[in-house]
Amino acid sequence: MMSAGKPTGAGLVITLVSLPVIFLFAPLGIWDSFVVLSLYFAMLFGYLDDRAEVPWGELKKGLLDAVVSLSIAAFLFMGHCKDGVMEVWLPFCKILWSVPWWIYIPSAAFLLWFTMNATNCSDGVDALAGSLTLITLLMLALILYVVIGHRPVADYLLVPFNQSGAAWSIVVMVVAGAFGGYLWFNAEPSKILMGDAGSRFLGILVATAVLVAGNPFLILALSPVVLVNGGGGLAKLVLLRLAKKVGM
Repeated sequence: MMSAGKPTGAGLVITLVSLPVIFLFAPLGIWDSFVVLSLYFAMLFGYLDDRAEVPWGELKKGLLDAVVSLSIAAFLFMGHCKDGVMEVWLPFCKILWSVPWWIYIPSAAFLLWFTMNATNCSDGVDALAGSLTLITLLMLALILYVVIGHRPVADYLLVPFNQSGAAWSIVVMVVAGAFGGYLWFNAEPSKILMGDAGSRFLGILVATAVLVAGNPFLILALSPVVLVNGGGGLAKLVLLRLAKKVGM
């Protein structure tokens, strides 16, 4: 599907429409509110890059992404840690891992950075990133509301209960509903592209919801196509840059 000549930036409108709904209906704490605002900074950087007469370089974008990712990881740790550590549960294990901040924050930041950029790299075809990520968001909302945010189910399944799980489920569902409307309106023939503002926001929201759920490996189960496709694009970009530097 050809995207040349189509206006971009729909992601800005979609996410801004979602913001007041999120703060009206999702009972977020102060640190989680900072996380949401950081998500919007990631979206804004993508929008400004799309609108710039001279596109931002990879170094500038990568550093800004790193700052946003580290900020979200730090806010999540401060808002969800217990006794100075973050509880992480792993698949096939019935024990909780207590992760200190100096391991959790950089590891979580890498997951956020990689997922955001992998989703962005998957947005080369109209609605590819949006449609695939929408399915992931719906599954994450279900897990956050029914399992992580519901104490009887969490206790029965031996996973850590997170009282913010239900609130984050609302956040995820609001965004999923907004982007679902965009996909319905933008069905073939597509009329507008969500651009980096939309794909980056979706990617970093998925990673944030996975971290709130407490199991980073959920990203592999719920978003494998986007990660493999976008991760391959990132790897190719890195190899091309390295080849250029060594004169190949």
